[in-house]
Amino acid sequence: MEKVKNYIGQYHPIVWVLLLGTVLSRGSAFMTLPFLSIYLSRHMDLSPIVIGLTVGMSPLMATVGGFIGGHLSDRFGRKPIMLTALFALAFVYYGFTLASGQGWFILLNALNGLCTSFFEPTSQALMADLTSKEKRMKVYSLRYTAMNIGASVGPLIGAYLASTAAKLSFAITGTTYLIYAIVLVYFMKKLVIQTDKISKKVVSLGDAFWIIKTDKALRYLIIGIILVNIGYVQIDSNLPQILEGTVDNGIVIFSSLITINALMVVFLQMPISYVAEKFRLMQVMVVGAIFMAAGLIAFSFVSGWVTAILAIVLLTLGEILIFPSNSMMIDQLAPEHLRGTYFGAAQFRKIGNFLGPVIGGYILSLYQGQIMFWIIALITLGSIVFFTAGNKVFIDTKASSMEKTT
Repeated sequence: MEKVKNYIGQYHPIVWVLLLGTVLSRGSAFMTLPFLSIYLSRHMDLSPIVIGLTVGMSPLMATVGGFIGGHLSDRFGRKPIMLTALFALAFVYYGFTLASGQGWFILLNALNGLCTSFFEPTSQALMADLTSKEKRMKVYSLRYTAMNIGASVGPLIGAYLASTAAKLSFAITGTTYLIYAIVLVYFMKKLVIQTDKISKKVVSLGDAFWIIKTDKALRYLIIGIILVNIGYVQIDSNLPQILEGTVDNGIVIFSSLITINALMVVFLQMPISYVAEKFRLMQVMVVGAIFMAAGLIAFSFVSGWVTAILAIVLLTLGEILIFPSNSMMIDQLAPEHLRGTYFGAAQFRKIGNFLGPVIGGYILSLYQGQIMFWIIALITLGSIVFFTAGNKVFIDTKASSMEKTT
């Protein structure tokens, strides 16, 4: 019991509130968003390209919104940006329950991406503000684990609701975000967050864009993650359509794969991160990209449960290696007073989440699913070039800085 208290006590209470809120909000969101493409194909009879565009609107808005949200959080504080985004997300999901036309789904999913991109980098930056440097990698891993605890339960409920009461899942998600926002308001009033009182150098939005333009290492890292996300997002966009049309019990298999993916992250994230810390971040991310590409190629041969599970295992191992390492790399690149801006700028990686469904949907409309997965796997492997280049720039810049100080 004493060990548990000590473990909990090493992180700020707000960090734990954010982690618990992540479990609940992500769990409810995973009841809806992975099944959005299926809902649209069933009820609106849209082409794969149009469905991909609708699904991709969320990450498209996130590319700009995350940057602006992170910058605003550096300038005006984490609290107002986070709370505004959470309350807005609640009403977005309530809007989904009333939407009846394709245009409304595109608009609401765009707002969903905008609000999420305001909240995500700001909450990451706040966690970093409240955590000592040596413990931040563990906090990022805990956050990613929390996301996947929610994701392990959400798809199973979502698979049931997708066939019985799809609109109800949107209402449940909206209510969860509303409760999360109210609880966070309470704890932020009750607990003092010292970081908001620290004087910070404020930069203009133009200065912030200039930083992204001039930081080569950050730019290479973002391009690499864009290519990775083009591959990863196929799981939410085109895979469910392919499974539903080519494999018996496709929806059941899909929801089970999402749960397996989440459970693997929950149980393997911390031990794999422990081992990964012994290697350079770039090495870890390169190996992750190889695993993810292997998973995509394996999906091209899916014919039933066994091959589907093998594919998701390979892809998940790549996910576990890449995404927390990406957050740690952003943290290393960011100056203290610009951490929110850097995490916001990292949201440009969601260009891949937008392009992935559209590119995959286009290839799928021309060819069959197998060729689509092969092409996307090659694109994912292309990230290795940019991870390697970004790491070289980072090392050279660091060495140059050390020479100047000696």
